[in-house]
Amino acid sequence: MIATLMGLKTVSPRDLQTLASGGQVAVFDVNSQASWQEAHVPGARHLDPEAFEGADLPPEKDAGLVFYCSGPLCRKAPRAARRARDMGYANVRVMSAGIRGWVQAGLPTEAA
Repeated sequence: MIATLMGLKTVSPRDLQTLASGGQVAVFDVNSQASWQEAHVPGARHLDPEAFEGADLPPEKDAGLVFYCSGPLCRKAPRAARRARDMGYANVRVMSAGIRGWVQAGLPTEAA
């Protein structure tokens, strides 16, 4: 069974690590700039969840996109993912555990 959050497919931190390390998805951190600078998923790009444009995303509409924010109670990532879906992207997911869940899973982070 595929887990969903607010009508979006979700991905666990460990599964995201596998997908990202294999170059299968583009990862977007929609936390504050300060949070992203402190710690983010390796290779994640920072996006303003309310103001990003199509040019900020890959040109291929079937590209795998994963959005995350701070944790399971944060709704910025689902909103950004729905926005990408509304822009025509079909393969959009959310890491609902957020950066807190990533860190709690013992996975590495990058700092800006």
